[in-house]
This record gives sequence, C-alpha cells and structure tokens, in this order.
Amino acid sequence: MSKANPSLKTAPAYLIMLFLLVLDQLTKTLVRLNMELHQSIPLLKDWFADTFMLIYVQNPGAAFSLGLGSDTINRIFFISVTILAVAFIIYLLSQAVHRIQVIAFGCVLGGALGNLIDRIMFGPVTDFFSVDFPDFIMERFPIFNVADSSIFIGVCLLIVDMLFIKDQPAPTSEPDVTLNEINPKEL
Repeated sequence: MSKANPSLKTAPAYLIMLFLLVLDQLTKTLVRLNMELHQSIPLLKDWFADTFMLIYVQNPGAAFSLGLGSDTINRIFFISVTILAVAFIIYLLSQAVHRIQVIAFGCVLGGALGNLIDRIMFGPVTDFFSVDFPDFIMERFPIFNVADSSIFIGVCLLIVDMLFIKDQPAPTSEPDVTLNEINPKEL
C-alpha cells in the first residue's frame, strides 16, 4: 500500500464493522432460536422454487467446511488465525489511502469478528443462507451467513481498489506545487 492519507477518516470502517457485526449476530440468533438444526425453509418459493433457502447448519471448519479434522483443533486454530487477521486488518486500515479501502476493511472486520464470536461462544459457526447455482460449477453453493458475505464483499472491493483505483493519487487538501512551477516574476 501507498503512504497513508492523513486526511482520510477511518471511523466509517468501524461503523460499518459494528453494523455488520450486529446484523450478523442478530440473524444467527434468530436462526438458532427459530429453526431446528438442518431444517430448511424455501424463500420466495413461488418465484424461485428452491433457489433461495434458509438451511440451519453448524460449520466447525472454514469456508466450504474445510477443516483440520478435529473440532477442538479447528476451534483453536481458527480463533488464533482470526485474531491475527483482525490485528493485521486494523493495521491495513490505518494505512488506507482511499475511501473504498476504508469501506472494504470495515466489511472484512465485521465479518471476521462475527464468525470469531461464534467460534468463541459456540465452537462452530452458524450458517444458514443457501443459494442454488446452475450446475456448471457445483450443485448448490456452500451455505453461508452475513459475516461470510461481508468478508466476500470487502475482498471484492479490495480487488477493485487494486485493479482500478490503486494507481490514482489520493486526494489532498493542499495543491501540489514544486519550486520549478513557481514563476520568479510572480514573487
């Protein structure tokens, strides 16, 4: 990353993080209280059949239910990795040079902390969104939650930043004037 923009405010990242964290924990709590494990509920069934469903599952692993074999080892490993990742993301946020980075880091922080809370409090992470994709990639996309979506959106924004915005100079409040541009007659 480039030199941090001192005029760039990072407070919006923490507001985004807080909003997404509350939304994530609220939706997971509603699912845990109102659904049985592995219960599925079609959403908008009349329009989309079983394309969109709520399916309550507990995921002891990482994305796509990948794990290290033991629920205890998974829990310790993913809690440790998430704490390190959150610290690194906060550092990157302090170095942000564009607003899109502030928004992206807020999304990633909200998602990472949402899943971290699940791992600390319950062990596995509560997942519940299920979306059917055309079968050219996989039968159904892995079940996910608000935190997972937040991380995905944040990473997509960072990719957009790296590909399209990174080389643009950060806006500054002072004009960039060098000595060569000053006309001695104007003095």
